[in-house]
Amino acid sequence: MKYELLKETYPGLNLKYNEPLSRYSYTKTGGPADVIAFPESVAEVKEIVNWAEENDAPITVLGNLSNLIVRDGGMDGIVIILTEMDTIAVSDNCIIADSGATLIEVTHHARDYHLTGLEFACGIPGSMGGAIFMNAGAYGGEMRDIHLEVDTISLDGKLKTYQVDECEFAYRHSVFQENGDIILTTRLWLEKGDINLIQAEMDRVTDLRVSKQPLEYPSCGSVFKRPEGYFAGKLIQDAGLQGHRIGGAEVSKKHAGFIVNIDNATATDYVSVIRHIQKTVWEKDHVELETEVRILGREVK
Repeated sequence: MKYELLKETYPGLNLKYNEPLSRYSYTKTGGPADVIAFPESVAEVKEIVNWAEENDAPITVLGNLSNLIVRDGGMDGIVIILTEMDTIAVSDNCIIADSGATLIEVTHHARDYHLTGLEFACGIPGSMGGAIFMNAGAYGGEMRDIHLEVDTISLDGKLKTYQVDECEFAYRHSVFQENGDIILTTRLWLEKGDINLIQAEMDRVTDLRVSKQPLEYPSCGSVFKRPEGYFAGKLIQDAGLQGHRIGGAEVSKKHAGFIVNIDNATATDYVSVIRHIQKTVWEKDHVELETEVRILGREVK
């Protein structure tokens, strides 16, 4: 197996072979990757990227695996999980966060240093890199609303810094979905604020999330993008699909925009529920629901 040569070339790398991604995903589903790498530094990311280019190996970069479904057949090539690169630092009104830092922890740092502007993200379970990649947003805010810059490495090993206007942010979209650059570190410039007001807004957002979302079950978060002029959850609810279940995956009875793992669901169960929702809503309302969640990997053979 050629991926064993990666370990021989760089023996210091933390690698796992034929490892089920279900051990890391928020849905608790997903088949094995050929190899998972857990780099701890930019230098190690560069080693992996260089080896992959020299050996014609595909790379997939993942963060917290929170808004993601990995198919049951697993993933080809090298899967890089960046959760070991999770340093967060604060300098004046600037937060410097590695890609693997959780967005929730970044919002806590902002609060603790009396910095405002990131309160909307206090309950989003993704990583900092994933938040930039997806232009994560909630309750009226998005990453593109923040003055930020992003350090990356391309798949041919070139380092680059993007200014916020170069990230091409749009609804659940960034340029990194197009060019494949790996997000390494993000700097966010926030405004000084009143810690009591910041905490109050975080509490408000948290209360909304807890009251409306099925946080008691594994899920991939909000499944569908918001169709123009509609709300995905309302369309699904009006189609009578709450509680619809295939295998162990069920349309949440608490919030129709979520699919929850209630009984050892597989990724195939998840995808089957998604396709059924899309078909049903199209037939009823002629609205095409586009997935926000990324679906990656190979089908079961």
